[in-house]
Amino acid sequence: MSEFTVRHARAADVRSIHRMLEPYVQRRILLGKDIVVLYEAVQQFVVAEDASGRLIGCGALHVMWEDLGEVRTLIVADDWLHHGVGRAIVEALEADARALGLSRLFCLTFEVDFFTRRGFQPIGEHVVDPDVYAQLVRSPDQGIAEFLDLAHVKPNTLGNTRMLKTL
Repeated sequence: MSEFTVRHARAADVRSIHRMLEPYVQRRILLGKDIVVLYEAVQQFVVAEDASGRLIGCGALHVMWEDLGEVRTLIVADDWLHHGVGRAIVEALEADARALGLSRLFCLTFEVDFFTRRGFQPIGEHVVDPDVYAQLVRSPDQGIAEFLDLAHVKPNTLGNTRMLKTL
């Protein structure tokens, strides 16, 4: 395999991110996102590209609270799996999280072994204090509902593991 680079996403990357996401949505591995939502969140994304400039991976960092962020929409092209792309994307997102002053990262994933190797651990229910919970539960964001393990998102999260890492 040739080299790849990881950089912050640009608006011009959104259609490629959407194309990478769709097969995972069809297989019910990741939640679908309308393209307008991806444009609105483009500043949360980093992308990996190969030497030709083709996007081969992406991931997003979503801030959930003053100390807490979520790694979202982590995708690596099948032909680039096991070449360090996912690790490099997560490392870039962790650097962004630290720069924002976050001290914990959440993910909801089927890829437990991958995230365990990155220092994430499975979590139970009570990972924020009641005052923070009361604020978070007001958010319309689906990812926050998944983090809180709210009943209405359980059909979306079956088989997934909720994991947390302290930075």
